[in-house]
Amino acid sequence: MQNLSHVLASSSTPESLQAVLQVTTNTCIAISDALKQGSLAGILGMAGNENVQGEEQKKLDVISNDMLKDALSACPSVRAIASEEEDYIVPANTDGEYLIAFDPLDGSSNIDINAMVGTIFSIYHQTGSEPATENDFLIPGKQQVAAGYVLYGPSTMLVLTTGNGVNMFTYDPTKQLFVLTTENVQVAKETQEFAINMSNQRFWSNNMQSYVNDLVKGKEGVRDKNFNMRWVAAMVGDVHRILCRGGIFIYPWDSKDPTKAGKLRLMYEANPMAMLLEQAGGKAHTHTQRILDIQPEAIHQRVAVILGASEEVDKCLSY
Repeated sequence: MQNLSHVLASSSTPESLQAVLQVTTNTCIAISDALKQGSLAGILGMAGNENVQGEEQKKLDVISNDMLKDALSACPSVRAIASEEEDYIVPANTDGEYLIAFDPLDGSSNIDINAMVGTIFSIYHQTGSEPATENDFLIPGKQQVAAGYVLYGPSTMLVLTTGNGVNMFTYDPTKQLFVLTTENVQVAKETQEFAINMSNQRFWSNNMQSYVNDLVKGKEGVRDKNFNMRWVAAMVGDVHRILCRGGIFIYPWDSKDPTKAGKLRLMYEANPMAMLLEQAGGKAHTHTQRILDIQPEAIHQRVAVILGASEEVDKCLSY
């Protein structure tokens, strides 16, 4: 069976990008090991401070962020880093070739109940003679050269695209390697499964409420088929389910805070997941446009997200 190094070496992936991916995924293995220690290592619970989004950080948010930041800063191919947990970008090596943005621990509210979490990353090719600035990161998602996530579940899995389809790798602890287990992942065009946080229903637009109500009515409604609802409370888990067995994931705009366009971050969550879904034959949109076409205005920008089975995304958008 092929491992990650074999797959990257046999593809057209530049050696410098391979180096960035190896550093990223090796650090995720270390994060996985830390997660397995849990309470034994005293790493659960709150860190006692907030991130730039005003969210209270878990200890493992801080630990995983520092692990990735330190490892990637030491990689000569990395020009600069942006993290959901950092107020500002972190310049690394001025002569590096790649910018990397990441959510070090997506779904961290799940940590203390031993539920699914993950690391999401997005990589762009960008060079310059001066140290990188935030403006260098304001690149549409369609220019990503690689995107992926590592899922920390019953097994640790890497899901990766370098622009030529989506592959899934499973971490083999006996060899300390990611081994290719599913090649060229494809998402079915139709689905009968959706993921959405129903507790926010009263804050959604009337059109979004109408769409979800029609899903819930099932066979007796206008959709004439029954739907199941699933919700992991970690985007990485919900997207992984879609890549494995189909579905649609929705985190719509809501009126709880009208100044925010959505809950999820464009750079750290929406763009990498949109690239993965499109590479697997799915679609990823906001209410008004393709996610990968969005021109970012700030590194911590939020957007609404509708992604998954192509025909179901179209149906949702038709509302």
